[in-house]
Amino acid sequence: ARGDQRERDRQRAQARRPAAKGRDDGLTPEQRRERDAKALQEKAARKAAQATGGGGAKGAAKNAGKK
Repeated sequence: ARGDQRERDRQRAQARRPAAKGRDDGLTPEQRRERDAKALQEKAARKAAQATGGGGAKGAAKNAGKK
């Protein structure tokens, strides 16, 4: 009986694995690094613009009704 339980557990774990993986985007590790670096640079640029008072549309929309 115990062997059957192990087999069922293996099948359940295998069925859950693809949903938990989620990183199969078809990119090589180098491409993934480049993509992530670009995203971080863009995020840093947005934060810098916001810190200098650029704010953008998000800041203007937040403060529009607070007068």
